[in-house]
Parts: sequence; C-alpha cells; structure tokens
Amino acid sequence: MDRHELYVGGAWAAPRGGERLTVVSPHTGRPIATAPAASTDDVDTAVALARQAFDEGEWPRTPPAARAEVVARLGARYAGQLDEMAAVISSENGSPLTFSQFGQVGAVPRIIDGYLEAAAALAWEDDVPGAFGGARVLREPVGVVAAITAWNVPQILIVAKLVPALLAGCCVVVKAAPESPLDALLLADLIDGCGFPPGVVSILPGGVEAGRRLVAHPSVDKVTFTGSTAVGREIGAVCGEQLKRVSLELGGKSAAIVLDDADLARTAAGLRFASYMNNGQACAAQTRVLVPRSRHGEAVEALADAVRSFVVGDPLDPATEIGPLVSERQRDRVQGYVELGLAEGARRVVGGEPLPPAAADGWYVAPTLFADVDNRMRIAQEEIFGPVVVVVAYEDDDDAVRLANDSIYGLGGSVWTADKTRGLGIARRVRTGTFGVNSYGPDVVTPFGGYKSSGLGREYGTEGLQSFVELKCVHGI
Repeated sequence: MDRHELYVGGAWAAPRGGERLTVVSPHTGRPIATAPAASTDDVDTAVALARQAFDEGEWPRTPPAARAEVVARLGARYAGQLDEMAAVISSENGSPLTFSQFGQVGAVPRIIDGYLEAAAALAWEDDVPGAFGGARVLREPVGVVAAITAWNVPQILIVAKLVPALLAGCCVVVKAAPESPLDALLLADLIDGCGFPPGVVSILPGGVEAGRRLVAHPSVDKVTFTGSTAVGREIGAVCGEQLKRVSLELGGKSAAIVLDDADLARTAAGLRFASYMNNGQACAAQTRVLVPRSRHGEAVEALADAVRSFVVGDPLDPATEIGPLVSERQRDRVQGYVELGLAEGARRVVGGEPLPPAAADGWYVAPTLFADVDNRMRIAQEEIFGPVVVVVAYEDDDDAVRLANDSIYGLGGSVWTADKTRGLGIARRVRTGTFGVNSYGPDVVTPFGGYKSSGLGREYGTEGLQSFVELKCVHGI
C-alpha cells in the first residue's frame, strides 16, 4: 500500500521534500503503509500550475456541458472502485467497513450526480432587464481553489469540494489530511486519465505547514475547508485579511430533541445511528439528547439498551458497528472527556469500561452514554468527536429549544415526535443548518452547512456549486 509520488497538476511527480507520512492501523496500532507528505515547495508548484491553467489554459473557457462530460467520466470510474476505496478508508481511520461502504464511498456517486444535475440546470448566462436597458449576468469560475479536508469522511469531503469547483471551471489544489493519504491518492489514480487538462487538479496529502502555505498563497482565489472550528477561525482570518473567498464547514454539538409524545424504542433505534455514526467521528452527530424530565428515566434506559447492543471490533469485520478512533491522540482526547464528565458530576450509564483484549492494541473507546448532564457542562458544550453522548433533561418545548440553541455551534439537529407538524414547528426555532424529523442524516444533494461557529457557506447541490462561481453583470447588450 506504500505510495511514493504526489499528483501535481495532473501528473505524478516525486515529492520535493523528504518527509513521509506513516499510516498506522487504528485497530492494531501498527504501521500499514507510508505516503509522501507534500512540502511547501510542492504546494507552490501545484498552485503555480493551477494559476497558469486558469489564466491561460482551456478549462475555464470550456463550455459547462463539456466540463460535465469529463466529471461524469470520473464518476463512472469511481463507481467501479467503491469496494477498494471503502477498505482503504476503514484501514486508515477505523470507520466500520459497512459504514465505509454506504456512508463513506457509497455516497460519492450520488454527490457527483447531484452536482452534475445542478450544473445542467444552472443558467450560466442569463439575460435580465436593467434600469438602462438589457443586461447579461455571467456565472464565471472563482479561480484557483484550495480544498483542505479532514480525515473522518475523507472522500465525501474531497469530492464535495473538488467536483463543483471543476464543474464551475476552477482549477483545484486538494490538501488531504495526513491521517488519510491513501484514499486521496487512490482518488488521484481515478482522476488521472479522465481528460482534465494539465494544471487543473492536484492531490497533495500533507500536514499543517502545507495547509498554511496553501491558505495564504497569493495565487489562490478561494479556500474551502472542512475541519475544526479553531482551525477554521485561523483560515477565516487569513482569508479576511486578503479578501479571499472562503467556505468553512466546521464543528458541531448537535441536539436531538425527544418530545414527550415520542416512541422511545423507535427514537433510541434512530439515535443509535444518528448519535454514534462513524464511531462518533462525525461533525453532525446528534451528541446531545434532550429529553423531557417527565420521561428522563425511561428515555435513558432505552438509549442505554441501544448503546449496549453495539458490536465493537475490527473495522474490517462486516459485523463491526463501532471501530477504533483514528489515532492514539484522538483516543486519549476522547477518554479524557469521559473522565471530565465524571469529574463534572455526570452519571456514566454505559461505556468507559476497559475493552476486551482483542481490541486492546488499537485505539478504542467503548460507546459511552452520560445521564444527569447539565447543559453547561463541558461534555455538553464541547465537540468530543468520539462515541460519547450526553442526555440532558428539559421542562417543556420552550426549554428544549432554549437548550438546543445554547451552543456556539449550529450544524445539525433533530426532533423525535409522533406529530410531524409539531416537529416542523420545533425545527423552525432551532438555529442550525440541517435538521431532521424522526431521523438524521445529511442529504448529499441538498444544502449542508452550519450557523454560528459551525461555519460559513453550504455544500452539495445547486448551493454548493454556486459557491465556486463569481457573478459578472454586462450592461448595454
């Protein structure tokens, strides 16, 4: 599985620096592969090629329908590589194979198709009446795009940025996460030979310095980033200083509001996925469960039964539902939050106990549920990014909405109720970018993004495509 080259401007090239990334199995804690780490020199080369391709090359001036044909070719090649890509991701980040198959790479063809549909429907040029005669609105590519992605759902994050940028006519430099270089380079294998002109696409796995160089590079016109809120603030500050376009998909601490009329068995079954998906390593996971105080005990027990039923183990075993966390550092961080919750006075209902010896060599944290949690506790306010969920009691619907909104985040959320009209009323009051009624799972063809510290902008579908477009109005035609 070792890789030795980077994909720079549409061609495989030896890295200009000597640093290598070691991919360690989260299940065993042992190395499984190495890959080159992009240096700042590699970033400079990729950006220079992208700049030249955008300013002088054919891609930005290729008709949108012809660009779509090349992207569709990539989609067809991708659809034939799903099993290998899923196994690579599970090996890198510990995502259970079944989740990798449907929730990681399984979503990618639909993302590509959704963007192709949006591109086909978009009016790239539109004549409108003006105050002084006719005008034509042109939708033009924003320019050279830096796409910086995280490791938790790596292919979804890359494709959600790369494909709309390419359809818009942009040239793209992807900086993939150092924890997950193998799937990014496998994607480059699929891109190679699709017909993208030289300079249009670069795939560079790398660390912090490569990312910082890319964000601050004066030849980059737009940055699109998925990752932590802390890093998003740094990127936003740099882009603000340069007046550079920026999209930020950041953290979350989403609240699932369980109303007093909810079927608790069905709710617990739904939250079993929505709260713990991808080992809890999901920015939109429903990690705060708000329940009516009158039903607190039975709600906690229903959730606890669901959590106890998880199969924990080797992520490549099809029976596994919860795998290891991505790294030793992440395991220690999540375990630290478990200990913090106990210190804050929360009651651990399930989880936190030592895992079986078969999992002891990897970076596992047992699926954990806390009850008797005050919404002001750190475990209720801070993003843990692991299989840890808290239950908070509320008094009435108004109190539930207040608690849901009492967060710096606003990415996801849900309501669980027998009355969908009542649920929609709750949805209208919660300040969050995505929301589910009796379910939660981001739809990859509708707008996804957050309020408040969960980010800026939207991905997927028409809204995601338009974030890579500049508007030009030509008067007097």
